[in-house]
Amino acid sequence: MNNGSIDDYSSAERGFYGMAKNTEDLRKRRPQQPVIDAFDRKILAALAADSSQSYARLGETVGLSAPAVHERVRRLRQSGTIKGVHAALDGAALGKPLLAFVHVEAAGWGKSERLMQVLRFPEVEEMHSVAGDASVLFKVRTASPQALEAFLSQIHAVPGVTGTRSYIALSTYLERPVQAGVTDSWPEMPLPE
Repeated sequence: MNNGSIDDYSSAERGFYGMAKNTEDLRKRRPQQPVIDAFDRKILAALAADSSQSYARLGETVGLSAPAVHERVRRLRQSGTIKGVHAALDGAALGKPLLAFVHVEAAGWGKSERLMQVLRFPEVEEMHSVAGDASVLFKVRTASPQALEAFLSQIHAVPGVTGTRSYIALSTYLERPVQAGVTDSWPEMPLPE
């Protein structure tokens, strides 16, 4: 055994019981979040409004060349900032006019393997783990109150579920995807009437 000082090696080189071992690559490094600048936000906002635009049209909108926009969009996709491109579908036109938010109360954490199985139903649009008096929040769109009742029966059959509260949307005034903009300065006073 080498009688060198313990300080001769860094802890990453020493390893277990003084054996030389490099552990630098053992922990996966988190991917760096890209720096989103004003041009990126303009591009993202334009894509959120209409993702079918050409790079040339996007360039005209944001004040960049088509190749520059293409490179920025490529980088934003690679980083995961742009997760995908989706068509916005109309629920009523698809025979699912009833929009409801279902709060699920459960003993313990709430999220379970069995509860996750309800995600296979196409009526489920979103599922969130939430703070507050509910454990999980679902956004569902169904064909009728009876279809919502059938969905709720699936939820109540899950072990550990102690109750649900459903909120049915009567009118929708705003429904949009994640927005690129960020409010830099919130008003000190509530917005005027």
